[in-house]
Amino acid sequence: MTDWTEKYRPSTLSEVRGNNKARDKLKEWAETWEDHRKAAIVHGSPGVGKTSAAHALANDMGWPVMELNASDSRTGDVVEHIAGEAAQSGTLTAGESGRRLLILDEADNFHGNADYGGSRAVTGVVKEADQPIVLVANEFYDMSDSLRSACEEIEFRDVSSRSIVPVLRDICRQEGVEYEDDALDAIADNTSGDLRSAINDLQALAEETERLTEDDVVTGARDETEGIFDFLDDLIKNLDAQDALYASYDVDETPDDMINWIEDNMPKDYHGAELADAYGFLANADRWLGRVRATQDYSYWRYAGDNMTAGVAAARKESKGGWTRYGPPSYWSKLGRTSATRKQRDRIAREIAERSGTSIGTARREILPFLATMTHHCKNRELTVAMAAAYDLDESDVSFITGSGETTNKVQSVVEDARERRDEAIEHNAGGAFEGAVRDAIDGATEGDSDDGDADNTGGPNPTNGDEVDDAADPAASEDQSGLDDFM
Repeated sequence: MTDWTEKYRPSTLSEVRGNNKARDKLKEWAETWEDHRKAAIVHGSPGVGKTSAAHALANDMGWPVMELNASDSRTGDVVEHIAGEAAQSGTLTAGESGRRLLILDEADNFHGNADYGGSRAVTGVVKEADQPIVLVANEFYDMSDSLRSACEEIEFRDVSSRSIVPVLRDICRQEGVEYEDDALDAIADNTSGDLRSAINDLQALAEETERLTEDDVVTGARDETEGIFDFLDDLIKNLDAQDALYASYDVDETPDDMINWIEDNMPKDYHGAELADAYGFLANADRWLGRVRATQDYSYWRYAGDNMTAGVAAARKESKGGWTRYGPPSYWSKLGRTSATRKQRDRIAREIAERSGTSIGTARREILPFLATMTHHCKNRELTVAMAAAYDLDESDVSFITGSGETTNKVQSVVEDARERRDEAIEHNAGGAFEGAVRDAIDGATEGDSDDGDADNTGGPNPTNGDEVDDAADPAASEDQSGLDDFM
């Protein structure tokens, strides 16, 4: 059966449901492109119609489309070759107006040097393009400041239930599906503003019943939730290796999620040698998942699945019985609680990476901990001011790195002095003087440490020697910097 999300994709902007303001803003951007010649960033939650709206706009404007997905082509050379060429004018593939639309999907997946120049290349293409460009992203602030400032922002919000229901009703009528109104309301409510998921759920349910009722929707949702728990019970207690692998094919979980479910619940029934063997198989699965992430070759998923299902089942030494209370992975709840902290950490790391010419990973793993130790509680005030000036940090950022309170006079005075220093540097066209100031302050601090052993400035071994910073040397630092240390 044809995928209904593709079959009923809107062909014009007038058919895009919900997000009327964003839709009108996107149309205005296209109609006035010759005046501003800026790219547009269309961002919002998955499934709200961002990419569909971009294609519908192209149809309305008579623009041919060239689409590039960040997950498929991530290096700077590929982006510059494909996107750069597509963004130039005067080609035979342009539409009647002499224009064509370049759509860069998943644009928030470009992360500076981590993608070997992908983000920088996209920014260059956007600034130099002679054709309209739409960048589609889920997370607006995961994109670099320079890229965001070069584009016009258009936010698509979650689609309301009252906008989803008419879409589902129209599809039912065209597909000849009988339904109860309450059933469509339930689908719309269950999908939390994700129109694409609502259509997928409707198609899945319509294939299983002649008349769609509210009970069908509730039962379908309950079966999906219980599926993983039934699988865990069979995997851990009953099935042999082959049957466990086959059973995993019927569970609606990706390998990345499946391994978290198994890892958290397996120790509730496995013990001793069998637990050690099972963890060995999970470690193998995790390595294969890492290879998937590194290469984007999803054929490796099969090897991860073999280890986390057949391997774990084979590790069982004795039969299991009784009832066990399984639960969702604790890792997920931790991610939810710390989402804001991790976003701030990554944003600061991105600023450091862009100004230092290093990767975001290096900035996060090596530079941030180094700065956190050297500026702990702003004790080395000169270095803290130099750091805030070099990376244009605000009170929240300085508080995050140093562990000092955001509203304290100490942090606020540091930020004020840093801003004055930046203004003076701009007036005197100082260029890279801030980075030099940071290095000078660090050199002075480390020299002082080697002379008098002041542990307050370093908190451990001399970082300039390439040693690991020992948080245990300064218990206060470990306690006060919980926003940073948890995620290094």
